Amino acid sequence: MDKFTEVLKLAEKYQPDMTRFLRDLVAIPSESCNEKDVVLRIKEEMEKVGFDRVDIDPMGNILGTIGRGKRVIAMDAHIDTVGVGNLDNWQYDPYQGYEDDEIIIGRGTSDQTGGMVSMVYAGKIIKDLGLEDDYTLVIVGSVQEEDCDGLCWQYIINEGKLRPEFVVITEPTDGKIYRGQRGRMEIKVSTKGISCHGSAPERGDNAIYKMAGILTELRALHENLQDHPFLGKGSLTVSEIFHTSPSRCAVADSCWISIDRRLTAGEDAELALGQIRNLPAVKAAGAVVEMYTYERPSYTGLVYPTDAYFPTWLIEDGHPVCGTLEDAYKGLFGTEPVVDKWTFSTNGVSIMGRYGIPCIGFGPGHEDQAHAPNERTWKKELVQAAAMYAVIPSIYVQQYAEKMPEDTKNLVE
Repeated sequence: MDKFTEVLKLAEKYQPDMTRFLRDLVAIPSESCNEKDVVLRIKEEMEKVGFDRVDIDPMGNILGTIGRGKRVIAMDAHIDTVGVGNLDNWQYDPYQGYEDDEIIIGRGTSDQTGGMVSMVYAGKIIKDLGLEDDYTLVIVGSVQEEDCDGLCWQYIINEGKLRPEFVVITEPTDGKIYRGQRGRMEIKVSTKGISCHGSAPERGDNAIYKMAGILTELRALHENLQDHPFLGKGSLTVSEIFHTSPSRCAVADSCWISIDRRLTAGEDAELALGQIRNLPAVKAAGAVVEMYTYERPSYTGLVYPTDAYFPTWLIEDGHPVCGTLEDAYKGLFGTEPVVDKWTFSTNGVSIMGRYGIPCIGFGPGHEDQAHAPNERTWKKELVQAAAMYAVIPSIYVQQYAEKMPEDTKNLVE
């Protein structure tokens, strides 16, 4: 029996354990900044399956370590979730969940607690089969990603001084290998007015009316944003609108909107802000265009402020970390993998986008399940992901570590 067959057989054996663990995690509400209880449950499982070391950092991220070799490799899953939304849209309780022979339903199953489960059991497989090599594998359960993707890794890299040779992002990939994603920004546009009694609106200056023309031009701007043959088109949508007014019988004296801006190759924060500031309606209204910041405390109380700018990243096809995952996939499953990219954003915005540490993606679950009611994942994908994570470190050390470039070029720059 070869190594790949052994690993896959053991991953299949542990499928019931992974299922129980995932359902335990789903049952613990863990929205951003409220992850403490789910972190403690992960710690319990890491210790149970034999991790060499388990730490919780001052931000609240959990880091489980296997091995003490010179090649440092990390794998990441964010362990916070979004809320459940309208419960009427759920067929099952989002925390009690549901399972049958093929699927598990519940908030976070695809996005992305399933990735955490597969990583932990990959650690057990490595221990059971003696797959340790000249590597140190750090399994990260990161916090606050849904609120502010990449913030956790800004902290881990800057304050925790962890700088792995590469990171496997275990967000859902629909069974594919992903090597990039569009970036994003959160932008605020504000208009000011003068309130007066609503019975004589001509005496005031309505901030909402000033915003009307801006909204029309933003829709048109979206249609004309640049495209990229691999990552796809930049996009823009108005996601929120707010106002102030003395009463419902008064002219609004301020109005502001939030914009979700997705950035493709060749786009950055300066460009995106400039495009909006140059709109005729923005200039005519004297509107203020600025980037949001994020300063919400983690569940430990730690505040780590950052701009709401999440850079685009893309590594080359054929990069050694691509080769590592492709060889793992072919060895385990006997077929050629599909290499693609995420539509949504991941912690790679910091790891590769800010710091140039190569990222590569493979995770159980499907993107279209993220943030959806009746969110689900597939048991066979938990097994496949655990097997992949178990063989990736040794393949990298034995075949690709010496081929790593000194610096990995971000192909979007």
